[in-house]
Amino acid sequence: GCFQMGSNSGDSDEKPVHKVCVDSFWMGKYEVTQGQWKKIMGSNPSNFKSGDDYPVETVSWNHVQKYISRVRKQSGNDFSLPSEARWEYAARSRGKDQKYAGGNDIDSVAWYRSNSGGKTHRVGTKDPNGLGIYDMSGNVWEWCEDVYDKNAYSKHDRNNPVITSGGDSRVNRGGSWGGTPGYVRAAYRLGNPADYRSHFLGFRLCLSRVRQ
Repeated sequence: GCFQMGSNSGDSDEKPVHKVCVDSFWMGKYEVTQGQWKKIMGSNPSNFKSGDDYPVETVSWNHVQKYISRVRKQSGNDFSLPSEARWEYAARSRGKDQKYAGGNDIDSVAWYRSNSGGKTHRVGTKDPNGLGIYDMSGNVWEWCEDVYDKNAYSKHDRNNPVITSGGDSRVNRGGSWGGTPGYVRAAYRLGNPADYRSHFLGFRLCLSRVRQ
């Protein structure tokens, strides 16, 4: 589908609002959990070791690529991080005009600074968005495939845009348990170095096609 990506009321790197079209894909219903990470990698890097159904965090973009490589090899399926365009299209329930992932009521859909108690929470315990996807606002920031470019929206192709050059920082989306409401908006963008690790930061998987 196609949607208007970005926000006229957001920060400068969320502009210009522009039409983007994405091909069909699957998005993880939940953020990748500590249990899933341990099953593939044999260890748990998370700061909050609260249980197997809590989001894995304190993983760098580079570390996530190793996880994805192993998942691809074991499953035979083409898993990846979502592009920034796919992430926002899914977060906004097929690109609807929603402030947060699931609507405009932050407390119903997100764990953030005011309600998280200073920690992550079990995945899927807030309301899902219109696609049945949980925690795309809040809980942990999520790595995306794209290189972070503050001027990306002026460079995007109309179809399936991905920024692949221009620096070492990669895009984070969605905000976290420690973020203010502004940070957990569906349109908010952030960039961090590919080797950066933080207890605010995890990821979810995307899938373009399934092995027949």
